[in-house]
Amino acid sequence: MEAKGDTLDAADDPSIWVPLDFDPWAYAFAESSRLQTVGPPMDAPTYDVVMNHQVQFFVDRFTTSRRDVVGLWLQRSPQYLGMIRPVFRSKGLPDELAYTAMIESGFNPLAVSRAGAKGLWQFMAGTARLYGLRVDRWVDERLDPEKSTAAAATYLRDLRVRYGSWHLAQAAYNAGSVTVDRAVRATGSADFWALARTRFLKRETKDFVPAIQAAVVIGRDPGQYGFELGGAVTIPDLERVAVPPGTELRRLSASTGISVQTLKSLNPVLIRGVTPPGTTWELRVPAGTRQGILAALVPRKKLASVNSVGRGAAGEVDHHTVRPRDTVSSIAKLYGVSISNVVRWNNLEDRDSIRPGDRLRVTARSPSVEPDGQGGFR
Repeated sequence: MEAKGDTLDAADDPSIWVPLDFDPWAYAFAESSRLQTVGPPMDAPTYDVVMNHQVQFFVDRFTTSRRDVVGLWLQRSPQYLGMIRPVFRSKGLPDELAYTAMIESGFNPLAVSRAGAKGLWQFMAGTARLYGLRVDRWVDERLDPEKSTAAAATYLRDLRVRYGSWHLAQAAYNAGSVTVDRAVRATGSADFWALARTRFLKRETKDFVPAIQAAVVIGRDPGQYGFELGGAVTIPDLERVAVPPGTELRRLSASTGISVQTLKSLNPVLIRGVTPPGTTWELRVPAGTRQGILAALVPRKKLASVNSVGRGAAGEVDHHTVRPRDTVSSIAKLYGVSISNVVRWNNLEDRDSIRPGDRLRVTARSPSVEPDGQGGFR
């Protein structure tokens, strides 16, 4: 994927990316693309497959030494091709470009490269942000197949407009437009196959385009090459529920009975297993669980009174939802209990290990004696 060496995240601010070879043309194009509304499907241009010796090399390789892994990719393909193709058609891209994802990630939406490229389309962080994907310490939308596909379609369309060739667009997707521009200027040629015979493109890029073409050839008629596509994919029914800032999937699992693994697999963009602070977040959850989650998120009604030793009038469990300026000390004071009790009841590692959105127990499970007896439940 493009930009493996073209962008650098600023060390002092993870929300800012700084291009090493800043390309104002590409930046302006990305800005204008984000402002365009999605209209009816455009007439898709054709995608020419050139059956030369480079493409034949990969067809042979994919059907012999790499047969097992290519077979796995093709087994995955129906689920993702069915999602990718309508998006590409809406932006005027040919169906065959969907096989770019096969070579980039093997249709694995959680793929991560050694260089840090992520997701189905192997975006680097800088390019992902440029095309509208959120990438920060809380959220990484490169791992969202739908959103990253829309970004990849726009990016490929921009590159096609720039170079007038799908082959060069794919080369730039892999190597970066700076590299392809340099090769075109040095040779005076805008023909990928001519550029592939020069020293101006790296081997990875020279192989990238014919590998995609070989994938297209096989994908058009997999049975001819002895492959079987995966069967119909049953996609589980999902619901979306708005949850407070700082909602931890682990704690939500404990209060709802939904496994942590299920919540994480449905929400892979939450890279820390917690929703970002400052705003509500739409969480994907299994169908039929929405009401239970909403009930678990509503704090119990605050006890009508707290007596002098901090016991709730009803002696029941009560919870406090942590607000941005809350501390363990201020919460303990609010409910008339000791700091040590709040730390112990909630298995906190220290007083500073709370975040906005956390729900803390602030009364004992029953009006029993607490060991330290300091302002607690005696």
